[in-house]
Amino acid sequence: MTKAELISTITDKTGVSKEHAEAVLESFFVTIKDSLAEGENTYFRGFGSFITKQRAEKTARNISKNTTMVVAAHCIPFFKPSKEFVSQVKEGQLPTA
Repeated sequence: MTKAELISTITDKTGVSKEHAEAVLESFFVTIKDSLAEGENTYFRGFGSFITKQRAEKTARNISKNTTMVVAAHCIPFFKPSKEFVSQVKEGQLPTA
């Protein structure tokens, strides 16, 4: 499902305008990105968690130049689905709400 299809589905299910649904969805994405950038995790009970994971410093290889380089420690965004979400996907019984 693309972002446009998601907006269309939201407008069909809620009756709000396309512009309003798009603004809310875009605001949701920006809020999640901002909170992760500030080091805050976001939890949605029954859905999942948007968290950051710490990656340790490591030695990597540049194949084209045949050299090694050090990749500094850094954080990456990560989504961890809830157990309920995982079981619904495994069973193929997503709610139609």
